[in-house]
Amino acid sequence: MKTIKACSAFFLALALTSIAGYGTAISGERMDMAAGGGQSAGDYIDDAVITTKVKAAIAADDNLSAFQINVETLKGVVQLSGFVDTHDEITRAAEVAQKVEGVKSVTTKIQLKDEKSK
Repeated sequence: MKTIKACSAFFLALALTSIAGYGTAISGERMDMAAGGGQSAGDYIDDAVITTKVKAAIAADDNLSAFQINVETLKGVVQLSGFVDTHDEITRAAEVAQKVEGVKSVTTKIQLKDEKSK
């Protein structure tokens, strides 16, 4: 059952990353960067794969919500952002991301949700 959940999470993350990456490429933002902004097309693809793997790993973790945590990758450096309920979730998200193959380092900009909004 856990394998099915992990596979489903991976393919969901892959689909979401593909759609997001396609939209960004259409806007020309990432294509300009790849063309001369210091990141090759191969680096861009590697970063997209890392982002997908991190999103899948977060989605597969029972203690984390992939919908609350955003993932971006540049040259192997993963940046996590979003809003979660506890400090443990912030720590866990960073741990999960760091274990993904290809991740050089993790920057966490995840914030706690405001208690008043509950």
